[in-house]
Amino acid sequence: MRTFGLAMTLLAAGVLSACTEKADAQSPPPAAAVSVEGGPYVLRGTQVWTVPDPVSGRDYEVFVSLPASYEASPQRRYPVVFVTDADYAFPIIRQVARRVNLDGPVIEEFILVGLSYSRGDNGVVSRNRDYTPTSNGPRNASATVHGQGPAYQAYLKSQVIPFVEGRFRADPARRVLLGHSYGGLLGAQVLFTDPAMFHAYVLGSPSFWFDKRHIMTMEADYARTHKDLPADVFMYVGGYEAPGPSSRNTSGPDMVADVKTMEQVLKSHGYPGLKVRSTVLAGEDHLTVAPVGFTRALMAVLPAKP
Repeated sequence: MRTFGLAMTLLAAGVLSACTEKADAQSPPPAAAVSVEGGPYVLRGTQVWTVPDPVSGRDYEVFVSLPASYEASPQRRYPVVFVTDADYAFPIIRQVARRVNLDGPVIEEFILVGLSYSRGDNGVVSRNRDYTPTSNGPRNASATVHGQGPAYQAYLKSQVIPFVEGRFRADPARRVLLGHSYGGLLGAQVLFTDPAMFHAYVLGSPSFWFDKRHIMTMEADYARTHKDLPADVFMYVGGYEAPGPSSRNTSGPDMVADVKTMEQVLKSHGYPGLKVRSTVLAGEDHLTVAPVGFTRALMAVLPAKP
């Protein structure tokens, strides 16, 4: 499969530098910054924090964007959207959340937290290692390490979530994990091993094909020992992500069928606490589907309150 993070590099090129400005309590407001002709574009109103992993010894950055009402509503707590592949996804989601609400509330305001790649690693290396559940990666990516998804999940739970909820007015009962491609696979891994980590899961064009659809084994293992799966699950996939003469499938496997199968299997268990639905977005492939998928997902899991 062509790795999504690598293919989206061009999309991120104009905004990646926007997320490199360090912020702390003593930093001047963005308006006070001195502009330099020819300098990098800065995505104003964003923060970057280093959150190390004491187990692996790797440093990761988290990107943070606070909602417009945050300063004016000091007693209010907000849902938090944690998004994988932050280098491209963070600026897209930030703008989607603002634009769809221009004519009135459509999506509830939320704190956006971007989960970036490990410092010193490129996106391919970092996501292959951190977003996959087993070491059996595809042959064309055998040169990189796979299968440390459980360790990365433990890092999110022990380090990132406490950091965010200790520093910002986050609502611990309303965490959303949004991931695309391998990020969606990571979300499914968390869902079937520790579903209470998040209240909602967005599995975008998820790589359920990985390691002979190992995620279906994880789903079956969970189902054998549990009577409920308390979670709000939304899945999206591009209509072209399936083999066929008019396909623009960039992976090979039938990802549309995989999403439909997962939805059917989850519904078959009759979990009382589970809400699950999926959508196939016509005219979109694995690369083009992300912006519209993000939009549909936010509208589904965080609809504005009446």
